[in-house]
Amino acid sequence: MSKFDQFKAKLRPGQTYRRADLAQWSTAVDRHLKEAVQAGVLTKLAGGLYYAPKQTAFGKAPPEDDTLVSTFLKGGPFLLASPNAYNALGVGTTQLHNKTVVYNHKRHGKFALGGRTYDFRMKPAFPKKLTAEFLMVDLVNNLDQLG
Repeated sequence: MSKFDQFKAKLRPGQTYRRADLAQWSTAVDRHLKEAVQAGVLTKLAGGLYYAPKQTAFGKAPPEDDTLVSTFLKGGPFLLASPNAYNALGVGTTQLHNKTVVYNHKRHGKFALGGRTYDFRMKPAFPKKLTAEFLMVDLVNNLDQLG
């Protein structure tokens, strides 16, 4: 079994990896990453961030948001939210948005990961799960960004 095959055997479909995480399985990690991307075993999502695609009946599935953001941030805590959640409050917002907001303690800014843009916002405190109260306060705080 070649070194590349040994490296490939460690990868799990549906998982996201940082280059530093993969370096433990290879002495030539950059070469193996290049080979894995060319072979379709890994997909490069961003600099130093990779995804082992999960095959479905409809083709290769994109990474789960939770898994991708957790790998990008090197763990939690974080809260995924979308302005679409405001629609459930019943306050008259009905527009749909194509963005995901990530409340966290580590990163701030907009990052393109795997073809999607995530808006990372550093907050000192946020709940573990979205609540109506948090959404209402967040709605008021982001009124200027709504259509």
